[in-house]
Amino acid sequence: MDTEHIAANPWGLEPLLDVGELAAYLGVPVSTVYDWRTRGLGPRAYRFGKHLKFAVSDVRIWIEQQRDVPPSDGR
Repeated sequence: MDTEHIAANPWGLEPLLDVGELAAYLGVPVSTVYDWRTRGLGPRAYRFGKHLKFAVSDVRIWIEQQRDVPPSDGR
């Protein structure tokens, strides 16, 4: 997921990840990505026929939303 690849794209479109690439990047099984999708928990995706593709920008936004909130110390 690098921005240099976006600039090198002759169509000006950002790269799309398939389910396997997303799972590998996140270090989770492909089945987990599909599970998140069915439960409405994963990043937004595009569907092209039977294929799911994830825009790098959507994945980045989703990852940031998963950041843990530090616990309050109760003071």
